[in-house]
Amino acid sequence: MSNSISVVPIAINEPVKSYTKNSPERAEVLSMYNKMYNQSPVDIPMYIGSEQVFTDKKVNIAPPHEHAKSLGKFNQGEAIHVEKAIEAALKAKDAWANLPWEQRASIFLRAADLLAGPFRARMNAATMLCQSKNVFQAEIDAACELIDFFRFNVQYMTQIYKDQPESLPGMWNRLEYRPLEGFVFALTPFNFTSICANLCAAPAMMGNVVVWKPANTQVYSAQVIMELFQEAGLPDGVINMVTVSGQTASEVVFKHKEFAGLHFTGSTGVFRQLWKKIGDNIENYKSYPRIVGETGGKDFIMVHESAHPAEVATAMTRGAFEYQGQKCSAASRAYVPSTIWEEVKKIAVEQVKSMKMGSPEDTSNFVNAVIDEKSFDKNASYLDYIKAAPDAEIIVGGNYDKSKGYFIEPTLVVTTNPKFRTMCEEIFGPVLTIYVYEAKDYEKTLELLDETSDYALTGAILAKDRYAINLALKKLENSAGNFYINDKPTGAVVGQQPFGGARGSGTNDKAGAPLNLIRWVSARTIKETFVTARDYKYPFLGE
Repeated sequence: MSNSISVVPIAINEPVKSYTKNSPERAEVLSMYNKMYNQSPVDIPMYIGSEQVFTDKKVNIAPPHEHAKSLGKFNQGEAIHVEKAIEAALKAKDAWANLPWEQRASIFLRAADLLAGPFRARMNAATMLCQSKNVFQAEIDAACELIDFFRFNVQYMTQIYKDQPESLPGMWNRLEYRPLEGFVFALTPFNFTSICANLCAAPAMMGNVVVWKPANTQVYSAQVIMELFQEAGLPDGVINMVTVSGQTASEVVFKHKEFAGLHFTGSTGVFRQLWKKIGDNIENYKSYPRIVGETGGKDFIMVHESAHPAEVATAMTRGAFEYQGQKCSAASRAYVPSTIWEEVKKIAVEQVKSMKMGSPEDTSNFVNAVIDEKSFDKNASYLDYIKAAPDAEIIVGGNYDKSKGYFIEPTLVVTTNPKFRTMCEEIFGPVLTIYVYEAKDYEKTLELLDETSDYALTGAILAKDRYAINLALKKLENSAGNFYINDKPTGAVVGQQPFGGARGSGTNDKAGAPLNLIRWVSARTIKETFVTARDYKYPFLGE
């Protein structure tokens, strides 16, 4: 056999296509959208080992922006299917773990190129159809970010493997990075197709096997992800997709001796429940499971009076209303000084009033539907609460309609109470609450901001005054894992802004960085001595 120390291709961020009028990419994705919309109803199976598993219990799939339209069904599984998925994963484990790392890398580099090419329009269209993302939001998520995850993670994997200890004369020290002993459970959200795939792919890349439960509202694009993995040459059983209830999955997974890790993105409440279940079963496991989670946010925009009003308004409207505020990084609260508020308000209201809302098929729509009826009802209840509150006022938006799709108007709220309910609680919808403060109270307001929320995911400071920026960096040191200066608090790019937060927002293991991948390996130290001692006596024992 040939031996070599391989150098992987240098990772470069995938260029984001513009989808301007008459562009070829716009024509291609809209053609694919219509093809998928009008095709025969799908019947999406579970993927367990080499099998596609169908059941008698089918769950309807419908676009959030047109809930009367059925695109088909997915197959609802039971506990037995989770057990079989674990069996399939463990059966595939030895061969996958022992495959040379270059071969694992090749699979995911191939997946990146397939997604950049023949799978791009289909992945984007699936995300537009069943997650109700406009074409640009789908492009930056389902295509570009996922491509970046694959390419940069391969590069990070090699960096980790290269990290070796010092060796003194007479010995050779080395580190071996083993996959975890057992299987990893990936529990993924609806809002980012890229996150869903990466939560499976990152542990798998490091030699682990995975059982994956996607959100029901993301199963449509999850099937495309599984087909992408298959086309790239991922062996059967390495990633197994089961569509079961969260409770069913938890009852099986967290009681299994071989459970080795949880890779999670979702709500803080669910993550805490899962952590408790793992703790309750800790004595049953072969090893201590790795728990990696990115959860909720109450993401902020802090404004200093030196900021430009148009820049503030745009950071607010883009940061809060892109993808209907359903990004975990979406701006949900803002603190604006009274000295520039009126101008900021004027621009922001004009911007929101100009936003069109409707189906992603019409690319002039900036706002689409929230993900499902449960989300719609939650958002509507918050809007009703605001309308009845004496210390808050809706200055634009505030309406909702689910007759055809789950549409919530982008809404700006102004409150005189800095601890108003929507300044504190995560809404996960297109609602931004603004507290107008006295400019002289800038430092006090920074302290208020820091103590208001249990979350610490993303945040932004807008200011021209460098002293004000520096003060915010210090005062808000623990308030956000991703901090933006003169920008909106969304749009982290793999390889540029590794993503994750602390406090109630997760374990801050930074997806899109080596920090995340190293959680999926267990290091073994190897020391080899070249001339071995043959007598127990040390020199100090001599007379």
